[in-house]
Amino acid sequence: MQKYYTRPCNFYYGNYAKTLIKKGKALILAGNPNIAFDRLEIFQRKKKGIIQSNTYSINEVKNLQKKIRSLIDINLKKITSKRKSFCGLKFDRPQIMGALNITPDSFSDGGLFLNNSKAYNQVDLMIDSGANIIDIGGESTRPGSKVVNKENEWSRVKKIIIKIKKNFPKITLSLDTRKSYVMKKGIEHGINIINDVSGLNYDKKSFDVIHSKNVPFILHHMQGTPDTMQDNPRYEDALLDIYDFFEEKINYCLKKNYKRELIIIDPGIGFGKNLDHNLRIMSKISTFHSLGCPILIGTSRKRFIEHIVTKFDTPDRTGGTLASVLCGLLQGVQLFRVHNVKEINQGILVFKEILNKN
Repeated sequence: MQKYYTRPCNFYYGNYAKTLIKKGKALILAGNPNIAFDRLEIFQRKKKGIIQSNTYSINEVKNLQKKIRSLIDINLKKITSKRKSFCGLKFDRPQIMGALNITPDSFSDGGLFLNNSKAYNQVDLMIDSGANIIDIGGESTRPGSKVVNKENEWSRVKKIIIKIKKNFPKITLSLDTRKSYVMKKGIEHGINIINDVSGLNYDKKSFDVIHSKNVPFILHHMQGTPDTMQDNPRYEDALLDIYDFFEEKINYCLKKNYKRELIIIDPGIGFGKNLDHNLRIMSKISTFHSLGCPILIGTSRKRFIEHIVTKFDTPDRTGGTLASVLCGLLQGVQLFRVHNVKEINQGILVFKEILNKN
């Protein structure tokens, strides 16, 4: 069965983007007037192992076969439509998610914030450094990690959630968990967004909890489970296979009358992917705009950076993280999950200012 995928490309920024949009020479990306595009890359999955791609100007698309053009028109509507705000988040500008792991064994900051006062101080620092969202997790999902009992997981995060909501009532809180029990408890204590790295696959009750409370969630992709995901991950095409996963999950949610505008998608860099998979996804991440949802990436301190830089690796991998964030920013990615909030915010602010002056 043939299938087509639409990727906006050839981007313009700032004042020049606004001028092109006004003249009808380019289209707006995800309702953000500071980013425009005038070409599309069309992927065609013909049969197993055979994928073709061609690029067209937005005018040339009109000359394609009627069947293909109608599919592209549907995708273009999603690509250009404005992403609706929720939980105080506006998706016409970059949103920074600060990662806070209340665990003894997370790959980057495991054990650093098990103490409530240290955790709170880190939250205070991240908010002061420009974080729009704080993502709290009580279970490590690093490669090789094991499942934590749901009661233990909740006990790790409960006190800090209560303290943050009391002292920072306006900050958006995301809860990083795979378990419906922890989700329910978190929502009862003021959690705004659920971030399930299993893509709703671990606990079949998860979607029911999210849906019943009408809470936004991050639809994350992971091949396998944390303890197996890096055991020789395989895809026919990582980019398009993950797109298919998202499309199937989103359609399921829509059939249950859950709104598309409450879903954020995260392709899960490093979760069941090798270096080639990660680079394929990052280089063409704008493909996911045709799903009509805000896009989040979590590249902070990930192992793929070490695989690229080898002897130039550093403990925080701030340079590699920032490079990947700016790559996403150029393709209209709206949310970035990071550990070093101030440094990444600094890079985004300078980069945006340069782009918007052209």
